[in-house]
Amino acid sequence: MEFQKVLETRRSVRKYDPNVSVTREQMEELIRAAQEAPSWKNSQTGRYYCVLSEEIADKIRETCLPGARNAEKSEHAALIVTTFVHNRAGFQTDGTPDNELGNGWGCYDLGLQNANLILKATDLGLSTLIMGLREADKLREILSIPETETIAAVIAVGKAAEEPTRKPRKSLGEIAKFF
Repeated sequence: MEFQKVLETRRSVRKYDPNVSVTREQMEELIRAAQEAPSWKNSQTGRYYCVLSEEIADKIRETCLPGARNAEKSEHAALIVTTFVHNRAGFQTDGTPDNELGNGWGCYDLGLQNANLILKATDLGLSTLIMGLREADKLREILSIPETETIAAVIAVGKAAEEPTRKPRKSLGEIAKFF
């Protein structure tokens, strides 16, 4: 798919086709795309916990996605829990932060990686929903995520069962200043 078309057609989808499952091969393609993103000093601290098992995905929806909203919106989708190894990106080898952002760089790098991942999903004909409302401690327990990683998001991945419309974008004058 042409890159501009990928950018313009990617949507947050909240209803997935129960008859189409994401394959391990597709998930691997998404992670490989994520790996192509730049990272602080090539630290590559992003980590991905890919849940293809319907049983584990249902358990995560029931116990880790509060308020049932995200649980319902991600039904019939595979899940990816994204994390980053903290105290590495944005830090010297002795553990001293390189600037005032500290672990903000790990989060920044993971955001770049996640952007690649969701755009690749669109390229593959899949849809995504990034969910920040999640129970990190419960996810950590279910997926054996080490304490050395910061849990950022849960991303639903699947075949869309709806076609959300494109929301209007702000004008460049509202968001950019040129000097």
